[in-house]
Amino acid sequence: MDLQTRKLEFIQEFLKIQSEDVISRLEKILKKENKNSDNGDLKPMTIEEFNSRIDTSMEDSENGRLTESSELKANIDKWN
Repeated sequence: MDLQTRKLEFIQEFLKIQSEDVISRLEKILKKENKNSDNGDLKPMTIEEFNSRIDTSMEDSENGRLTESSELKANIDKWN
């Protein structure tokens, strides 16, 4: 089944929905997907930008500006 046919079938099924809750959940999914697709505006780094980031990372490492993975994991665990 091609994409266009699937879209039409989805629309037909969507129009049959009577539940406000189901429509709200589908809207949330659609908004989330649209937000995620907005990242399509990203452009690749130039070699100069890439090398600059490497240099900055190396300087951070040499100057002790790092976060250990165990510390990062402990912080993430606190989020929940």
